Amino acid sequence: MSIKIATTQLWVHDQDEALAFWTKKVGMEVRSDVTVPELGNFRWLTVGPAGQPDVSVVLMAIPGAPLIDDETHEQIRELMSKGFAGTVFLQTDDCKASYDELSARGGPSTWRVSRSRG
Repeated sequence: MSIKIATTQLWVHDQDEALAFWTKKVGMEVRSDVTVPELGNFRWLTVGPAGQPDVSVVLMAIPGAPLIDDETHEQIRELMSKGFAGTVFLQTDDCKASYDELSARGGPSTWRVSRSRG
């Protein structure tokens, strides 16, 4: 059996802001952007790295009713405020060059860089 990750999710406060960050600053491509009126205008928004069409990251706004109740909504907001909103690990052949390029695009000054040795 072969299992691959196809989609992962990040909670975001503002989907348009997150979309601009992941496409303009990180360089990902939009995979889908669909609004579902029957679910209170729920927006399914995904991006993914160029060259990896089988991988998507959902930029998930914290939904409200009918998807989740108010208490759960607040719990997610609280976790986000503490930095527990999910993580995306990026891989590159040249960490320094990629860091410089992403920083030049306006990436945050708090990029976490680690080197994996394999």
